[in-house]
Amino acid sequence: MKSSIKIPSMKSSEDIIKIKKAIASNEGVIACEISKEKGEVSIVYDNYFVELDDIITSIEDLGYIVL
Repeated sequence: MKSSIKIPSMKSSEDIIKIKKAIASNEGVIACEISKEKGEVSIVYDNYFVELDDIITSIEDLGYIVL
């Protein structure tokens, strides 16, 4: 499964590192690509193991707003 989400508050390299770690902490995530310029994250995951809502929650737990 592939999904894209917007994280407008993602501004720095530190933000990218934190978000990437949060996404990777979910079992079933295969890959993610982050565009700081667009404020967008593309995620490839196996929805047998993880749902998009779980990934979003792991990002929101860091204090970021996901659209």
